[in-house]
Amino acid sequence: MAKKKYYVVWSGRKTGIFNTWAECERQVKGFQGARFKSFESKAEAEAAFSTGRAPTRKTSANQKSSQAKEESISDVVWDSVSVDVGCRGNPGIVEYKGVHTQTGEILFSHPEIHIGTNNMGEFLAIVHGLAWLKQQGKDETPIYSDSKTAMKWVKDKRVNSSLKRDKDTEYIWTLVERAEKWLKANTYKNPILKWRTELWGEIKADYGRK
Repeated sequence: MAKKKYYVVWSGRKTGIFNTWAECERQVKGFQGARFKSFESKAEAEAAFSTGRAPTRKTSANQKSSQAKEESISDVVWDSVSVDVGCRGNPGIVEYKGVHTQTGEILFSHPEIHIGTNNMGEFLAIVHGLAWLKQQGKDETPIYSDSKTAMKWVKDKRVNSSLKRDKDTEYIWTLVERAEKWLKANTYKNPILKWRTELWGEIKADYGRK
């Protein structure tokens, strides 16, 4: 059985001591400059809230990891686009979508592509997101991806994949070339950010096919 925790919110929609993470999250999620922390006793929480800071004490590695997760979620830019790929095999059948990070609303998607790789799909999803945001006039909205490789390809404006080009992969390579041309012909200000799965859980566009 999980230990009872108390959550102090010093800066959020409401401040105070909350008995559950769900209550705490409602106060800090998407709140700029949120400051909060969990405690294992009500006395510690009350002392921390009254002084405006956490007391110094030794914590285990697991406790530090849990606290880091709870605190760092306030770093997420919730008004953003998150992209992800659904891949059956790698190489395999690929599809992708982009969602609003906070609401999960699907903003755009591409149906199944016969043969491709996960990183190629991520690359296409990011570029699709950039083009979509440009059309919407949202030139500062960030895009989250969990693929460092795809993010580098976007920065380089070139896909460096070892996937052989043949009749089965021709379609995804055609899409990739079109995306590369778009990157070379357009400018954008939108930050492309790495989704920190180890702290925040699966990206909001995840297909759940792990």
